[in-house]
Amino acid sequence: MTTLAIHGGAGALPRGDMTPARAAEFHAALHEALRTGRRLLAAGRASVEVVEAAVCVLEDCPLFNAGRGSAFTREGHVEMEASIMDGATHQVGAAGLLRRVRNPVQLARRIMLHTPHTALAGEAAERFAAAQGLALESPEYFFTPFRWDAMQRLRGTERTALSEDVIVTASPDSPEAAGTVGAVALDAAGNLAAATSSGGTTNKYAGRIGQASTPGAGIYAHNDTCAVACTGQGEAFVRAVTAHDVSAMMEFGGLDLAAAADAAIFRRLPGKGGLISVDARGRLALPFNTEGMYRGWIDAQGGVHTAIYESAQTWPAIS
Repeated sequence: MTTLAIHGGAGALPRGDMTPARAAEFHAALHEALRTGRRLLAAGRASVEVVEAAVCVLEDCPLFNAGRGSAFTREGHVEMEASIMDGATHQVGAAGLLRRVRNPVQLARRIMLHTPHTALAGEAAERFAAAQGLALESPEYFFTPFRWDAMQRLRGTERTALSEDVIVTASPDSPEAAGTVGAVALDAAGNLAAATSSGGTTNKYAGRIGQASTPGAGIYAHNDTCAVACTGQGEAFVRAVTAHDVSAMMEFGGLDLAAAADAAIFRRLPGKGGLISVDARGRLALPFNTEGMYRGWIDAQGGVHTAIYESAQTWPAIS
């Protein structure tokens, strides 16, 4: 059995502000990422490659707060982060404080594979990215008007928010939060992997580190338990070490994936957000405590599903 789940952030646009056209854009973008991952799984590729590729698709889409669509710091820059973990080897790579790397998740994997370290950040990380032949972009590539406007609404305050959609249409103090993209997968060899990428919080301090570049908080993968990718208020996930918490509740508490994932989000998380997860048997759990979470998954029969709020929308099966 192989399977894949992805997310585009917890804390979707409020239902009253979500038009059918806007929703269709999100569903189509999620579908494209699932199609990419499904094709690789069908070709027998490793789960760590699958999650990297799926996250790259979401990083390239300006709809999501990662890669091209990243949020702005209070100084008017993007500072991106990402991480990836291989459940078979427990290898992990993370990158942070990136301003020019087109696909931060690719850099995270290169750090995992080609350095003795688990994380690199800032200019040194970008020099390593260039040496690895990864694409670098100018600041203009990462500029999206609605995220710039979102930062301007909060500039001069101490407030930060993870969802540019919420800021533009509602109160900037709204607890709803969307701030990352992510993927989890189980491949044909039975190996699990997780990856995540984020533009962080709107109007954040320069140098802020979130859960997306903090393995154990934002991602975790262990072949004996599960793979997890988190999204939402990053500081809350770091405090709760949420991704590892799900695995620990399974390994040491005897919970199944659904119970562990629900406990992590609904009882143990000191904030707002959600997660996607898959266990070693291919079972999925995608809980969230926000109004919505952009998400998608492939079921055991190969059916493709995407959803924003409670109900799922089923897309045609990928050929």
